[in-house]
Amino acid sequence: MLRLALVALVVTAFPRVLAGQADVAARLRGRVSPEVIPAVQSIAATTAARGLPVDPLIQKAIEGGAKHVPADRVVAAVRALAAQLDAAAGALRDGGIGAPGADVVEGGAYALNAGLSARQVQDLARVSRAPYSPELTLRVAATLAALGVPPKKTLELVQGMIKAGRAPGDLVDLPTEVQTSVAQGATPAQAAEGLARGVANAPGRQPDFTPPGQAKPHPHKP
Repeated sequence: MLRLALVALVVTAFPRVLAGQADVAARLRGRVSPEVIPAVQSIAATTAARGLPVDPLIQKAIEGGAKHVPADRVVAAVRALAAQLDAAAGALRDGGIGAPGADVVEGGAYALNAGLSARQVQDLARVSRAPYSPELTLRVAATLAALGVPPKKTLELVQGMIKAGRAPGDLVDLPTEVQTSVAQGATPAQAAEGLARGVANAPGRQPDFTPPGQAKPHPHKP
């Protein structure tokens, strides 16, 4: 019975795999070198089998083709991105997100690519509770790191904003505020430090506010 069930599963899944590979090929045809297509198909099939999004892989290949990047380098970039998606999904699960969606996994991979560690992605996932979506916090952190803010300071700034109970829209504004400070002569690190000090010194947080993902402390009784 088990063998019959496995055969049925393979028979059912095989057409879907072929259809997915055909879709990848159709999207890449004419936009990348011919030798890139089968390699990306193979990487995409393995990635999809692990429950990870494949669209970023296709977009990465198309981007390389548009820039006339050599085929071997395009394939290497796609393979590296697939590894980042896998690492991001693992970090997100370790951070308490049991079944991260495609957008969240992409955000995690973006953060890893920008220089954050898997542990830092995990830490961001852990504090990303309503009203702070993990996709938002990851993409903001990734953008800050891409602007040159050191990963540790990026993590401290985003966590500080959440701990202070600032609105999600305030997180979205952080990259623009860093760019403004840099345009005025600050380094990205200095800009982030200044913003972090402003958050720490700003009034408005409720006395009993508990950061998302953390237990509310119990007062000691005399």
